[in-house]
Amino acid sequence: MAYVISNDCTACGTCIDECPVGAISEGDIYKIDPEVCTDCGACADVCPVEAIHPA
Repeated sequence: MAYVISNDCTACGTCIDECPVGAISEGDIYKIDPEVCTDCGACADVCPVEAIHPA
């Protein structure tokens, strides 16, 4: 199950560098591609506003 980013995202960019497979794309609110996400949780561990959680 892929992770998702909620509307609480502040687009700080912290999660992008942590994703080992490049599943996160930038925008007003970042998005995680469920086809690429390996469910490792690295992005959720570093999110300062806890906007990332399992789908």
